[in-house]
Parts: sequence; structure tokens; C-alpha cells
Amino acid sequence: MLMTAFGGLMWLIFTAMLVLAVVALVLAGIAREDAYRAADKQNKVFWLIILGITVAVNLLVPMLFLQIAGLVATIVFFVDVRPALRQVSGGGRGRRGGSSSDGPYGPYNGGR
Repeated sequence: MLMTAFGGLMWLIFTAMLVLAVVALVLAGIAREDAYRAADKQNKVFWLIILGITVAVNLLVPMLFLQIAGLVATIVFFVDVRPALRQVSGGGRGRRGGSSSDGPYGPYNGGR
């Protein structure tokens, strides 16, 4: 019974790793090439190759060491690269329709 629960937990973890890698691959593919250069990150092709290999390893080669290496690359993309791409692409706060003078609680009116 314990081994069945452990096997189910491992399947859940491996599935989560695959889903994260696929989402990162899609997000890397959607971003513009010039945003990578503007954010001073590796180019788009580099990230597409790394994340594509990660997805392939998760699907085809169930070797834990390679899957963990791919998970590290996926985490680096989500924590470092994607926020930098969103910042240079005008993502985040600007997408809600606010202006550049908006603060966290509304527009800044200069003390008027």
C-alpha cells in the first residue's frame, strides 16, 4: 500500500515537472526575439532548445538526474528570464490600462 502511494506521488511530481516545462516552452516561444536582447538574456533559440530538451527528457527518458537538471532550467526561466522579458515588453502593471504615473493605489496627482 505504501509503495502504491509513493508511486502515485512520484507520478504527480513528474507530471507537474512536465507541465511546468511545457508552459515555459510555450511562454519562451511567445516572447519576441528582441525582448531577449533588450533584457540582456540568452537569445530565444537558446531557451527554446533548452526547454524543448527538458520536455523531451520528461516525456522520453525518465532519468531523475536529467529531469532535475531540466527542472532547474525551467525554474531559472520562470524566476529570472520571464520577469525580465515582461519588464522590457511592457508587461505587468501597464497591461491593466494604467499610466506610468499610477501608484499602487491609483494615479499620483502630485499632491494636488
